[in-house]
Amino acid sequence: MHLVWLRNDLRLADNPALFFAAQSARQDKKPLQALFCTAPDQWQLQGDAPEKLGLQQQALNDLQPRLNALGITLVILQGSDFRSCAALLRSHAEKHGATDLWYNNEIPFFEQQRDTLVEAEMAATGVTTHRFEADLLLPPELMKNQQGGWYKVFTPWYRRWTQYLDQVRDLLPDPAAIGEPVGQQGNLCLPGSEPHRQDLWPATEAAAQESLTRFCAERLHHYSERRDIPSINGTSTVSPYLASGLISARQCLQAVQEHSSQWRSDPWLREVAWREFYRYLMAGFPFLSRNQPFKPETRALQWEHNPALVNAWQEGRTGFPIVDAAMRQLLQTGWMHNRLRMITASFYTKLMLEHWQSGEHYFMSRLVDGDFPSNNGGWQWCASSGCDASPWFRVFNPVKQSEKFDPEGRFIRRFVPELASVEGKAIHDPPAALREHLGYPAPVIDYRAARERVLERFRGLQEMAAAESGRRT
Repeated sequence: MHLVWLRNDLRLADNPALFFAAQSARQDKKPLQALFCTAPDQWQLQGDAPEKLGLQQQALNDLQPRLNALGITLVILQGSDFRSCAALLRSHAEKHGATDLWYNNEIPFFEQQRDTLVEAEMAATGVTTHRFEADLLLPPELMKNQQGGWYKVFTPWYRRWTQYLDQVRDLLPDPAAIGEPVGQQGNLCLPGSEPHRQDLWPATEAAAQESLTRFCAERLHHYSERRDIPSINGTSTVSPYLASGLISARQCLQAVQEHSSQWRSDPWLREVAWREFYRYLMAGFPFLSRNQPFKPETRALQWEHNPALVNAWQEGRTGFPIVDAAMRQLLQTGWMHNRLRMITASFYTKLMLEHWQSGEHYFMSRLVDGDFPSNNGGWQWCASSGCDASPWFRVFNPVKQSEKFDPEGRFIRRFVPELASVEGKAIHDPPAALREHLGYPAPVIDYRAARERVLERFRGLQEMAAAESGRRT
């Protein structure tokens, strides 16, 4: 028997592990089982959102009958954490006399640690493992600088990345059937899952592909000028499908190539590149997976912790309309517009001076598209602790951001209904009397004072770094 281990790759198309496992099983005239191993303790530790697990549960229930039609049984192994997955896979392989295990690579450190343990368990029982790169367009080892080291700045990495895109392999088709259809086992359940917004993201491979195709056909050419406006449907919104692997990065690349004659410089492809860059960084700098800042000097930054402020931020009660609208969008949909992710994360780290790690974890616990490398990279960018991050002296003014990207207040009115009757520019920062009348809170911070506080803290870091450099010379 051959085994294919599914993780964040819940699709038939362009799935290297599944495709080559099926091909090998046919050649060997052996059965093939697809496995999915639950790890609720690990998911909780990593902060995976119950809604994301709900999307994956629905995706597995969509995938199961299509695998069954190919003669492939889908089996759920009930584990608790990553370590238990290794023991369960070995036990299952021994029980069924498996000879080969196929799976796609995952970049973060703890996933790599798990897979190394699985390989050791499989080797001990005589099972050959086959690992494929399915989550990246190009292998990280190819993307080294002229000195043979890892890039630390996006732009030169991106230039090299676009030059090598011609080497990206072609899309793989769905696997061919390996035998007669097998019976369906019934609905599959993932522990800890909760329903997600199926009206926004129906969790089927067909819906994912349709969403990507529709975006490229209808909105790709206007992406550059519309992507920062949260009140309109200007972004792709396929991130939940990418995060759980209902579509692949290669399918995204191909879709751009089919719809844009200047695809190498396409603005949306650049966003796909950012996703890849954050994975590249985790491959080259594994400490990023262990709650460490890319810039070590920022460990010395003095953070604050005010639970009342954190609760107000989480619940969308900060008194800054654009921040509150964004946080309520997250609560209501499990998703947040990318411009708003920058605004809210900057507010949290720079103006509230709360540690980026807690903000990062909260986002993961709520996002249906929670993607650890991208989420970590985005939060460290906003906190000025990451690779190629926002300069430490850049502090978003939430009122000005609101005026620029939601000028008519349409997005705010949608998610902060108590402000729906406010007219004109007052929507961005209502006067005190109007706030009181409408039951909308006063600002929880003074922007100017908060801005000066964080700049002072970062200036102190710069002085410390300069002094340390002077001692070393």
